Amino acid sequence: MLVSIDKRGSISLPSAVRKDLGLKPGTFLDLTILDGGNLSLTPVAVFPTVRLSESGLVKLNEARQSGVELMPDWLREEMADAATEAD
Repeated sequence: MLVSIDKRGSISLPSAVRKDLGLKPGTFLDLTILDGGNLSLTPVAVFPTVRLSESGLVKLNEARQSGVELMPDWLREEMADAATEAD
């Protein structure tokens, strides 16, 4: 399948390819240069992360002890790992 590079350096994936692979606007692709100059595009999932300072971790622990949970599940999961992630 032949595609071209536009003046901005972008390529367009044909709609049939996007449909077959389930690629939607906003999908992230990892570009790898393989031996011989071949290119590989692999869809990847990108998840938001939350990084807290020391004072932020103190406030987070206070909030956890309050017993009130009004935050979305993904944020609570990030908060559970916040103190264990390396910089």
